[in-house]
Amino acid sequence: MKRSILKTGDGSYTLHIAEWNEQYHSKHGAIAEALHVFIKEGLYYWTDNNSSKDISILEIGFGTGLNAFLTLLETEKHNFNITYTGVEAYPLEVSEIETLNYPELLNASEEGFLTLHNTSWEKKSSISDNFHLLKNKMFFSEITLESNIDLIYFDAFGIRVQADLWTEEIFQLMYNALKPNGVLVTYAANGNARRAMQAVGFSVERIPGPPGKKEMMRATKLEL
Repeated sequence: MKRSILKTGDGSYTLHIAEWNEQYHSKHGAIAEALHVFIKEGLYYWTDNNSSKDISILEIGFGTGLNAFLTLLETEKHNFNITYTGVEAYPLEVSEIETLNYPELLNASEEGFLTLHNTSWEKKSSISDNFHLLKNKMFFSEITLESNIDLIYFDAFGIRVQADLWTEEIFQLMYNALKPNGVLVTYAANGNARRAMQAVGFSVERIPGPPGKKEMMRATKLEL
């Protein structure tokens, strides 16, 4: 499917899929959305409620690498030790990656951003002393992780265009991947998605969403 660059509300770029009329990030602000959903309500929430600085993160939809890049920057600020697994079935082309303006807007290293994309797939790489990345090129339904993830960034395309990614079957895999008391965050607040999460055992809360969106969801795998 053809993808084109779209400038979002905070000046950061995202990719637009005309065939679906869908973007990789919110049109109200790609960076603003990622910071709110995945860093503030995901990473910070987890660290505020856990004493360990060793964190294993699974990202569902590696996409533009924005969530991974922001997490890398937070690692450098707070000395977190992060093992980051990104799952993506359709990686971006180099030409698309090079058009994204995240390093410029974040006053961060473009080399660091490109390194996230240039590392080999299916091979664990040390991006820094405290950030270790494994990118898996696979469909979400192929994930077989068992109780070794602390935090999931669930950043799949919306239920309107890919309803099969928001089912009980997929959320069962997410539930299985998490450690007890592990957390999943997503920009979505759809009722069908929430019920699918609850059906597999998640405790789900609706919380204030990013710019342009009233609510998002955070789900916890309660310790039995």
